[in-house]
Amino acid sequence: MFDLTQYSHRRLNLLTGEWVLVSPHRMKRPWQGKVEDLPADNRPAYDQHCYLCPGNQRADGSVNPNYTKPFTFVNDFSALLADGPEGDYEEAGLLVARAENGICKVICFSPRHDLTLPEMEVGEIAAVVDLWQREFVELASHPGIRYIQIFENKGEIMGCSNPHPHGQIWASTSVPVELVKESVQQKKYFQQYGSSLLSAYLELELKKQVRVVLENEHFAALVPFWAVWPYEILLVSKRHVQYITQFTEAERLALATILKQLTTLYDNLFHVSFPYSAGMHQAPVNNGDSPEWHWHMHFYPPLLRSATVKKFMVGYEMLANPQRDITPEAAAEKLRAQSLVHYKQKTLTNA
Repeated sequence: MFDLTQYSHRRLNLLTGEWVLVSPHRMKRPWQGKVEDLPADNRPAYDQHCYLCPGNQRADGSVNPNYTKPFTFVNDFSALLADGPEGDYEEAGLLVARAENGICKVICFSPRHDLTLPEMEVGEIAAVVDLWQREFVELASHPGIRYIQIFENKGEIMGCSNPHPHGQIWASTSVPVELVKESVQQKKYFQQYGSSLLSAYLELELKKQVRVVLENEHFAALVPFWAVWPYEILLVSKRHVQYITQFTEAERLALATILKQLTTLYDNLFHVSFPYSAGMHQAPVNNGDSPEWHWHMHFYPPLLRSATVKKFMVGYEMLANPQRDITPEAAAEKLRAQSLVHYKQKTLTNA
């Protein structure tokens, strides 16, 4: 008899229309492949050589203020430039390029060099949420901007170039590929049913309580049925809104709370500062109404079996479609089993 927990199968990603191959039995295979080195986790509260610490000089010569709250600035090495020339290039209908402009910003979550989100207080994270909102409003005020991507790369293994706790915001003059996919799927559902795709999906997940990891009055964090990364999380607002700017004060505090809780579960899973790439998906801006869009946030962590064995996206994943071993249901169960007290805090308490 076919069993999702035992046999290979494909799962449909409702948000992109793409498929992922799930192979639960492969978790039994021995691992003799790459084992990562654990990065040092003993940073000082202030590092005089860090480009992001308060009062320090950055690589371009700018000097950070002695900030005490979340701090933002235009990226000194932006991937998108605000004043690039407009233009298109096309040759024989085969070689096509279009100019792309925008604004890239860096957000330092804390003046302390040694803290990440799970080790910050809820109020400190709420200040980050407030800054996200203000930056979104400012960037959306530029009429040429069509999409605003708020994200964080955490950890060396995810290509983070500076260990100081920070995230980024890229505002672009076009809507990126992943957002186009999600726009199509959400609009299709909204046109057919007159309601949000993610509202319907979240209602089902909350009823089943199989893949839900965390929940409060305003948000739920779950391992999506179609997850690609081993401990992937989809964080969804219970209220159907298009933008982070629509959250009330209570919702902002609830978002800060669940972000601290989720990242604490991650760290506690392997007793390591858990790496990931995370980011919000919300409706395009300056492009008409998007009632089908429902705010959500993706967390894509690479670790698979331990703090030193990660999931590789190679071979079949690059040439065919994504594949995973551990089932989303098993991943959710492991995350739920972790304490909401950070392992470092437990160590201090027991010392």
